[in-house]
Amino acid sequence: MKKITAAMALTASLGMGEAHAANWLMLQGTEPAGSAPRAKVWGFIQPEYQSTGGTRLKAGPWKGQDAVFNTIGPDLDSDSTFQLRRARIGVRGTGFGLDSGVNYFILAELGNNGITKFGGSGAVKLTDASITLNYIPHARIRIGQFKYPGSEEGLMAIHVFNYINFTNITNQQLLERFFDEDGSRTATTEDQINEPNGSIGAFRDIGIQVFDSFTTDRWEHSYAFMVGNGNGINRSDNDGNKDYYLYWSSELVFGGKGPRREGWKLFAWYQDGKRTLEYANGKSGEQEFDRTRWGLGTTYLKGKWRGSAEYIKAKGMIFNGTDGAATPGSLNNAGTAYASWNLLPEDQADGWYLDLGYRVLPKLELDIRYDIEHRGTDTDKNQRDLQTWTLGAQWFFNKKARVIANYEIRDIEAPGLPSSAVPNQILDGVDNRFSVQLLAIF
Repeated sequence: MKKITAAMALTASLGMGEAHAANWLMLQGTEPAGSAPRAKVWGFIQPEYQSTGGTRLKAGPWKGQDAVFNTIGPDLDSDSTFQLRRARIGVRGTGFGLDSGVNYFILAELGNNGITKFGGSGAVKLTDASITLNYIPHARIRIGQFKYPGSEEGLMAIHVFNYINFTNITNQQLLERFFDEDGSRTATTEDQINEPNGSIGAFRDIGIQVFDSFTTDRWEHSYAFMVGNGNGINRSDNDGNKDYYLYWSSELVFGGKGPRREGWKLFAWYQDGKRTLEYANGKSGEQEFDRTRWGLGTTYLKGKWRGSAEYIKAKGMIFNGTDGAATPGSLNNAGTAYASWNLLPEDQADGWYLDLGYRVLPKLELDIRYDIEHRGTDTDKNQRDLQTWTLGAQWFFNKKARVIANYEIRDIEAPGLPSSAVPNQILDGVDNRFSVQLLAIF
């Protein structure tokens, strides 16, 4: 495969509707030999506004209080807010006296999100810091902290994502939160509240990856194998267990090259590891649980049309919301317990999404996405079905600035319980959500 120039590589990561033709393994992990700059500074900001109806909890121990699903993250303080969702600045390139077979990628986050919100230690967090060695034919080696090979929603560059919020299955079961407990212990004091113990995983890990791409006729094939700590970002392994990642994609190239290439891509991925909790299933003491995720999907881009679809399966360490759907840290009406985050360490979930977009004008794209997650599927009483229709529009001022508007029609239910059961009374209060976001790249 011919290497593209540094300028084209950067443009590919910043492109508009052509995002689905991008090869994220190569764009994020490599630089072209002989033509990449020593240091290319770049970044983007995403100010936004999000709002729901603010419906309060209709039943349960926290009845009348704020419902966590109707508040806006990461602070969960309000049902409508302006905020700086992301503000990232980075540098990438080759150099520092090294030959062109070595390249690097560094990126930092200054916005208000799960990376900077959880775990303390200040409002600026390093998201990426990696070095790639390009010496072994068809086996490039990347070392450091970076996006692991996986789901298209997680692997693609966030500033070319076609929506503001992730699908339910991706947000809850792939965008990992790290906890010390599963939430089964009743928090009778504030120091017992089960909260994330560090930054959200951000689809990243610290480890080593072997990867590359090659072509056969009109097909481009990519692979990756990675071993990582499985403990998120900006910290070392906490239990000695490692996560293992596998990825493959094959894309039929219709025409063009670089960021404007049109094609049809098929991909599959798998990840497996263990997590250690200090309190789980009502028992204290360290316990290990398997965590497995896998998926397969497709993306398409030709002319004015684009689309994507993906199925995702999750086993173990299932994110399971909060006690009574209250905001974490809220004291119940009886004054006997504080709301905590919850996990189902040995349960399962699955889900899928279908996304379509059409460029009705050179600068205007209309989008529609359906996604559903079946969570806690091992037992009828625990299962929750979350489905969302997202209607979207994107207006491209130019290749480096656009505005996105989304309206999400949301529904959650407990299908294994009667409609009159308390969980379904609570879930009947889920509001639709409106959001608008401005993106500016430099």
